[in-house]
Amino acid sequence: MTWRKRLGWSVGGLVGGMFLLGGVLVAQAWTALGSSATGARRERMEHSPEWRDGHFTNPQPLINDMWGSVVGMFHPSPDVSPATPLPTVKGHPERFATPPESGLRVTWFGHSSVLLELDGHRVLMDPMWSERASPLEWVGPRRWFEPLVPLAALPAIDAVLISHDHYDHLDQGTLAAMKDWDTRFIVPLGVGAHLASWGIPESRIVEVDWWQSVTVAGLEVVATPARHASGRKGFDKDATLWAGYAVRGPTHRAYYSGDTGLFPAMKEIGEKLGPFDVTMIEVGQYHQAWPDWHIGPEQAVRAHQLVQGRVFLPVHWGLLGLATHGWTEPIERALAAADKAGVAVIAPRPGQSVEPGAPPPREHWWPSVPWRTGEQDPIVSSQLE
Repeated sequence: MTWRKRLGWSVGGLVGGMFLLGGVLVAQAWTALGSSATGARRERMEHSPEWRDGHFTNPQPLINDMWGSVVGMFHPSPDVSPATPLPTVKGHPERFATPPESGLRVTWFGHSSVLLELDGHRVLMDPMWSERASPLEWVGPRRWFEPLVPLAALPAIDAVLISHDHYDHLDQGTLAAMKDWDTRFIVPLGVGAHLASWGIPESRIVEVDWWQSVTVAGLEVVATPARHASGRKGFDKDATLWAGYAVRGPTHRAYYSGDTGLFPAMKEIGEKLGPFDVTMIEVGQYHQAWPDWHIGPEQAVRAHQLVQGRVFLPVHWGLLGLATHGWTEPIERALAAADKAGVAVIAPRPGQSVEPGAPPPREHWWPSVPWRTGEQDPIVSSQLE
């Protein structure tokens, strides 16, 4: 065999391997992108009060400082990610076999994934068990610790709530693993198309607009307004709706904000659906350049008060680095603001189950690293008057 033939075979094999790898990556990403709404699903979206000019909108438009966003990327905190493993609470799925004595229990798995046990029923919010918040397995924000309870070890779930279709909240790998679960998937308008494309039966998907309610196993789940955006493909911005949720049982009530900036209708949420025994409001992944997208720690405390919350569980931190602030800064600032306002806060370790009505003593389980205060780096959403 001549060297030219050997070289040709080697180059051909390399090129063929690259095409094969590229095909695998494209197929993987294509599946994770989900599907667009068509037919009756699309018609229902177009009849929503939030639908204008071919997409969903916020009553208070999102204002962004694009230059500030670019500049901010070049000045990240040195503590964006943990330097050492986090002290999580792993395993022990048998704990869910014993109902909470108070009738209300929350288990925070990091970021916005929370298992809510309320009046004998279980609701799982924005579950993300994959390694990355990304359409690809090899690139994108990577979680700081492995899932703390295997999906298969979770107890029977009455409802899975999805707030919007961004990758850190609508995780294709996790949802596809749930396709055979005997549960209801409650999602904002249009998001059901993604779930259906991943094998979840249409009969188990419930799409809701703001203020619409669904009864699931004795619980009332109400989609609440939020101030955010959506999109998975880069060219589908705001093609699906975003929302928060109120979960109301015979005895207890809970509120989950989803991703949101501060907005005036939070007061209306509290008046119509509160008071809430526990609120789960995002506190992390913020920046002065986009304060309408993510509420920030101090405004999260204000939101807790507006919706008439009793105990505040800060979420949307502690698992992924999606902004340039230090990874402990959201909880440090949230606690400082809550203490100043006299708001009761629970700050469990990831994986720890807590009853908001009888919480354990506060534990400063995260390391003490430098962080900016609300006065040094205020996050103030626009158009609040």
